[in-house]
Amino acid sequence: MAELTGAQILIECLKREEVDCIFGLPGGAILPTFDALYDSGLKFILVRHEQGASHMADGYARATGRVGVCLVTSGPGATNTVTGLATAFMDSVPLVCITGQVATHVIGSDAFQEADVIGITRPVTKHNFLVRDVKDLARIVREAFYIARTGRPGPVVIDFPVDVSRAKTEFEYPSEVKIRGYAPTPLADSKQIQKAAAAIMESKRPCLYVGGGAVGSGAQKEIMELVNKTGIPITTTVLGLGIFPEDHPSSLRMLGMHGTHYANYSVQGSDLLIAVGARFDDRVTGNIQKFAPHAKIIHIDIDPASISKTILVHIPIVGDIKPAVRELIKHVKDKRVQIKDWLKQIDEWKAKHPLKYDDSGPHIKQQYVIDKIGELTKHKAVVTTGVGQHQMWTAQWYQFSAPRSMITSGGLGTMGYGFPAAIGAQLGRPKEQVICIDGDGSFQMTMCELVTAAHYRIPVKIFIMDNAHHGMVRQWQELFYHRRYSASQLGPSNPNFIKVAEGCGVLGIEVNKKEEVIPAIKKALAHEGPVLVHCVVAKEDNVYPMVPSGHALDQVMDMA
Repeated sequence: MAELTGAQILIECLKREEVDCIFGLPGGAILPTFDALYDSGLKFILVRHEQGASHMADGYARATGRVGVCLVTSGPGATNTVTGLATAFMDSVPLVCITGQVATHVIGSDAFQEADVIGITRPVTKHNFLVRDVKDLARIVREAFYIARTGRPGPVVIDFPVDVSRAKTEFEYPSEVKIRGYAPTPLADSKQIQKAAAAIMESKRPCLYVGGGAVGSGAQKEIMELVNKTGIPITTTVLGLGIFPEDHPSSLRMLGMHGTHYANYSVQGSDLLIAVGARFDDRVTGNIQKFAPHAKIIHIDIDPASISKTILVHIPIVGDIKPAVRELIKHVKDKRVQIKDWLKQIDEWKAKHPLKYDDSGPHIKQQYVIDKIGELTKHKAVVTTGVGQHQMWTAQWYQFSAPRSMITSGGLGTMGYGFPAAIGAQLGRPKEQVICIDGDGSFQMTMCELVTAAHYRIPVKIFIMDNAHHGMVRQWQELFYHRRYSASQLGPSNPNFIKVAEGCGVLGIEVNKKEEVIPAIKKALAHEGPVLVHCVVAKEDNVYPMVPSGHALDQVMDMA
């Protein structure tokens, strides 16, 4: 068997894992790997900043369900990925980040472009490896991909010293993975599922609460079958959007701080809350002491550490969502007659408290733009967002109909995520329409990747909602800080986004009037390459409904 260098072994391992796209940026300590990459046949996307690489890998993973991969150099190259790793970690995204490292014999000596990548990334990764011997490399790569995609998915770092990348050994890829102390539980306990089924059949006011874990498990058919069979109403988290079509009569749409009145009221009034692949985030629960006060709680999740972490669970079920829900379906029956009064109450809440916005003023409303993007894409595009008001309005107004179509930073709330994530999503799903709905503040954090989109002719459509503010910060300052707008105003110094786009080789479209919105969307969708649509929107507009921090879910603020 011929000997290969560590760099060549790494490339062969990536091929064995069926990696078809890598995002990154070269540098000294990783150059042997880039040399091996040169004629490997693997697609490599050269980013303009390593944070963009980690977000692109993340967007690719969320859009496809496969492991995203990024490749960067040591020191600042590695540390620039940390925000992306933390984003993926919080949202359980499978990702492998390969970082160059200085030679093993100088680690710890403050060598040029050295950083303690293992120490820095340990809190924001599922696992990380420092490769000290080339003979361990193939096993480590195999384990890294296995850890990233199994159990509760997450990011894994492989720190790859330059001398190991040059060293040689015989290559043999492990056929199986056995890791002491790591044994994900794929199948739930049948007795616990039967307990859950019995609780469902006894309940009078049940509510299904579904999160991103159900999307990751690919359980959309099972969720649909469970709802259709039982008639139980369903609400989702922001990361669960698309697991269930929002135009379905049983949909309560999103719950939480900016969720619908009727979703929040249903959770608070329920006598049984069935949580599926959700983690009871504080933006969902509101005041924990007042959350679902009358409900027995069932929690189905792949991660045992998530069970009863913040909310006491009465019936815990640890296992992969898809087979667990499939088994649950066998033990439940139609409950529509039994819960008809409950469904009538929910219909009354829906009629009394629909999502709405005031579109009477002279300024373009973000809700209107997002609503029209939804209509013109038939609610079938893959949509990414930054973080802020535009993110919440997208969650409220796009009306998602398919899983893996809402790609956003939920747990970490990472501004700058949306645009590079859109590039990754587009490369993962090249035949589908990918749209980034972004804020002027979020977009500026990673707008250097316009060059990447232009260079590779990646046809993402970017809609910048320019309200000349960090909009959500401004909203909180208005409502809770006596309108003391400290450092939230962007308008005077915002760039000319059209000139920036055109300077990077991207088509720019300006939108200043409401009547320009629909023609601009149509023009952007028809263009073959990347497009930036700059929408000048109302400066002072708030996201409602809103549950103020620390309040119960049914203590909802709304438009005056």
